[in-house]
Amino acid sequence: MIVQNTVAIVYDYDLTLSPSYMQDDVIFPAFGINAEKFWKRCFEMVQVEGYDSELAYMKCLLDYLALDRPSNAQLKKLGIKMALYPGLPEMFEEFKTDLLEASHIAAGIRVEHFIVSSGLRVLIQGSRLQPYLREIFGCEFAENDDGKIAFPKRVISHTQKTQYLFRINKGLLDMAQDVNDHMPDELRPVPFQNMIYIGDGPTDVPCFTIMRKNGGNAIAVYNPDDLTRASFRKSFHLSEHSDRVRHIAPSDFRQGSHLRLLLEEMVREIATRLVTRID
Repeated sequence: MIVQNTVAIVYDYDLTLSPSYMQDDVIFPAFGINAEKFWKRCFEMVQVEGYDSELAYMKCLLDYLALDRPSNAQLKKLGIKMALYPGLPEMFEEFKTDLLEASHIAAGIRVEHFIVSSGLRVLIQGSRLQPYLREIFGCEFAENDDGKIAFPKRVISHTQKTQYLFRINKGLLDMAQDVNDHMPDELRPVPFQNMIYIGDGPTDVPCFTIMRKNGGNAIAVYNPDDLTRASFRKSFHLSEHSDRVRHIAPSDFRQGSHLRLLLEEMVREIATRLVTRID
């Protein structure tokens, strides 16, 4: 019998957990890459040459680093420098003891954290968040015989991110497992009703839609320090006009913040429902 006692919180990374794109944050400064020229070239590849966005940035990185290819291990070391929004990674440490109630713990309820990103998995693996995550799904580079990054190994577009929600739902975290195999709902370790997805904008719409259709929870976050209000407008539109999410909140993960209160209440409601079902 499968015990469905896990609450899964799934996060996007860029502009959700961090105010910056990870490439701008740590890769470009480390290798002297001009961000404006880089993203302009990516835009041309998408608009003129027909590349997918994620493949465009991965190819651009390989092109820009042609004479100074790093290894994945070198990229991983850069991850520790990535900027995070206020309250991170402290929230994950605090959640270990302050999130679930005694009745939840006694019933065996647990909370697990996942990241599903179109950014580079290896950078998140090197970040301060890694110790708290059950799994990280992101784009990856394979290495050549010299141990240097050489070719995209895995690409996760914003539409493909939904596959990883189903992997979490079905407990198929090993990439060798076929996520398309049929699995009855009662055998899925993490029902969508036990999941919370947090993202920042239109690229998260497929994931928001999956959560909405399957009874899950979703929060759209925005950067409160963005004086242009562009970040806020993305979240506002997702809530008020396209009806993708019920809740929006500033990307502030500190105790007492709006986002933190939403997360804590959602987790506790799910946990209480699970305890009632188990009893």
